[in-house]
Amino acid sequence: MPDSAPHQLLHLVIGGELTGLEQTTFKDLSQVEIVGLFPNYAAAYTAWKAKAQQTVDNAHMRYFIVHLHRLLDPSQDAKPAR
Repeated sequence: MPDSAPHQLLHLVIGGELTGLEQTTFKDLSQVEIVGLFPNYAAAYTAWKAKAQQTVDNAHMRYFIVHLHRLLDPSQDAKPAR
């Protein structure tokens, strides 16, 4: 079977209420929402933006895009040799 699937750069979108505006500590980990897993940044950004706009009235509510592809293949972040 030929490998014709497009290259995936996996991204995860999560969010929840934070303990404060200056931190990225969730108030209650059991309430963290997993929005979804996406094959590229553009799709993750679209989902992130939609969730962020739904919660715009709550300043402590934040959504994040996690670049899973960087965790799966850390060499992608390697700086070029100078």
